[in-house]
Amino acid sequence: MDPLRLFRSSRNSARQPPAHMTWASTSLSQTVTRTGVFLRRQLWIWPIIAVVVLSIVGFMVRAAIESTMKQNLASELQTLRNVETAMLQTWFKTQASNVETLANNSQLRESVYNIIESADAVPQSSQHANLHELLQRDLAPAMSSHDYIGYFVTDKKKRILSSSSAALIGQDEVPEYDDFLTQTLDGETVVSPPFPSVIIMKDEFGKARMGEPTMFACAPVLDANLQVIAALALQIRPEQEFTRILQIGRIGDSGETYAFDSEGVMVSNSRFDADLILLGLIPDQERARSILSVLVRDPQGDMTKGFRPQLRRAQLPLTRMAADATAGNTTVDVEGYRDYRGVPVVGAWTWLPKQGIGVATEVDVAEAFLPLTILQRTFWSLYTLLILSSVAIFVFTVVVARLRREAQKAAIEAQQLGQYTLDEKLGAGAMGVVYKGHHAMLRRPTAIKMLDIEKVNDASTQRFEREVQITCQLNHPNTIAIYDYGRTPEGVFYYAMEFLDGIDLQALVDDYGPQPEQRVIHILHQICGSLYEAHSLGLVHRDIKPANVMFNRRGCEPDVVKVLDFGLVKALDEEKQSNRSSDNSLLGTPLYMSPEAIQSPMSVDARSDIYAVGAVGYFLLTGEPVFQAGSIVELCQRHVDELPIAPSERLGKEVSPELEYALLAALEKSRAKRPQTARDLAQLLEKCPAANAWSIEAGDAWWGRHERGQHGLAPTETSQTAALEQTMVSNTTNILRSSTPPR
Repeated sequence: MDPLRLFRSSRNSARQPPAHMTWASTSLSQTVTRTGVFLRRQLWIWPIIAVVVLSIVGFMVRAAIESTMKQNLASELQTLRNVETAMLQTWFKTQASNVETLANNSQLRESVYNIIESADAVPQSSQHANLHELLQRDLAPAMSSHDYIGYFVTDKKKRILSSSSAALIGQDEVPEYDDFLTQTLDGETVVSPPFPSVIIMKDEFGKARMGEPTMFACAPVLDANLQVIAALALQIRPEQEFTRILQIGRIGDSGETYAFDSEGVMVSNSRFDADLILLGLIPDQERARSILSVLVRDPQGDMTKGFRPQLRRAQLPLTRMAADATAGNTTVDVEGYRDYRGVPVVGAWTWLPKQGIGVATEVDVAEAFLPLTILQRTFWSLYTLLILSSVAIFVFTVVVARLRREAQKAAIEAQQLGQYTLDEKLGAGAMGVVYKGHHAMLRRPTAIKMLDIEKVNDASTQRFEREVQITCQLNHPNTIAIYDYGRTPEGVFYYAMEFLDGIDLQALVDDYGPQPEQRVIHILHQICGSLYEAHSLGLVHRDIKPANVMFNRRGCEPDVVKVLDFGLVKALDEEKQSNRSSDNSLLGTPLYMSPEAIQSPMSVDARSDIYAVGAVGYFLLTGEPVFQAGSIVELCQRHVDELPIAPSERLGKEVSPELEYALLAALEKSRAKRPQTARDLAQLLEKCPAANAWSIEAGDAWWGRHERGQHGLAPTETSQTAALEQTMVSNTTNILRSSTPPR
């Protein structure tokens, strides 16, 4: 071979993409095209697509905003908690410093020494009273400048030796004072958490009451040897600076900062005392306050929405925040938890071990995430509008489709399709309806096939158009001729073809039994001629069967065959084929399908049609299909595996060996053993002794004896057997996909 030619050939081959890439590209292109057509026709789908897109965008935007808000909120809560904690720590240090300065004052220490020495004296003695007055005079300036409301002094036995309240003098081991006195007598300066007073004292409004909130700053008093000999405690009103510091820290309308002890008792005032009264968390009394009255416990439900716990307040568990804080943890929570009202909140908290209190900053979730809620409502409004739009468009589409269908029915009832007048209905098939009619000008009898109005969809329209386009390419006299194709203003798809005044081969055998050899050969020869032209153009019919071959008189010629229904035709060139059927779909009629059409539908070629022609010839000659079975699966299995019975054996009489050989050759399981073209099969038929023996006279004589009073069926799939077979195929496709016989 010429090297240059070899090089050019190899280069051109290299430029060609692989077959699987070409198929994938074509398939993708067709899928995109079909999707585009669907979206253009189904307007109501656009709002649904918009809803889906908006949902995805909304979810992503919401997630991003929520994440950012949580980060900012956590930072804000943490900052506020740290500021509040730092302010409290500073205040505690100031109180400790004040009392420690007084306890180390030499003049005050001298007074304390004298009181301790005279502790055994009679309290009513003038000397003892003078010592008390002297101590009070020493403390008065500091108490006045720092808003201390009282004091007491104890010895090492925790016996109160002197106090601004006469009721306390002489008492020892007061349980409420024990904790901070023990630490003080051990040498530490301590500021106690708020607790109920053990004596009657005036509240901030000047009314004397028992159990008023109080706290003490307590420092040790040392002797000359720096040994603790007493404790000095200065009384503080917690509602003033302590609570005010905490109430400074708040976010928005629902935020607050408060303190609580290890038992979950709130030791500062809430800013929502009026609301807590309505919820029943504090008594409905004049000047009722939340300090020392509210337990920071989880009611297990939102009390602001009417929920009421079934347990006593003391039996409820601590809120998640209080439980975590009393365990010594410092945390920020922006996921949400219930507070002492049961309201979902976010917050930050810490525990101050030296003072024995926890500090929490909280804000309602509803307020903290209000921007997110507004955004969510906006998206839901858009979703609702889009869904309503989709429903409205869908209803509009349905109404328009119904009106169009009614217009189509009206056009048919008026018996007018474009320039064609409908004379009578001839029959109906799986997809179409066939009428006999005539052209308004030409007056020529015409068969008009149109899509069934109730079955019009993209797939049926495409198949209908494809059937017309393919059939128009064929010019063989034994192929049905197409005159016209169109769509009426009402949207009715139709095509006009030659009207055939005859019957199909199925009806021929059903009505008149097996046919003589010479007539069978005459019919098959014409079928081969039609198929040879189609195969030469790269087309495979895929549904050759008796019901798709018309048998009629044309002009002066009897027994003229017309091959019909190219709706399932397949292009052998895969690059040009439309691929409208799935790869595993069973296409055709099982009684006349080749083994490869059953096992691998997309691999069929011209030789599959030759198998079907052999099966049709077998049916014409014997009056029975090649194989019969009780189910579709069994029938397909026989086509794949079982050898056909010879026609002579089936008939019980002699059949010419040449005809029998031609039919059995066409029915070979292997494609390679069959005649390779329709012309090859025609040549085998021509070798039969009965070839050319069927004369015009014999045909005229037959038609003269058997022609029916009415014209025969028009070219459509409407015979009873054909319709039944078509239904069987449609209903059993899924069964065959799962039970196709092995190769």
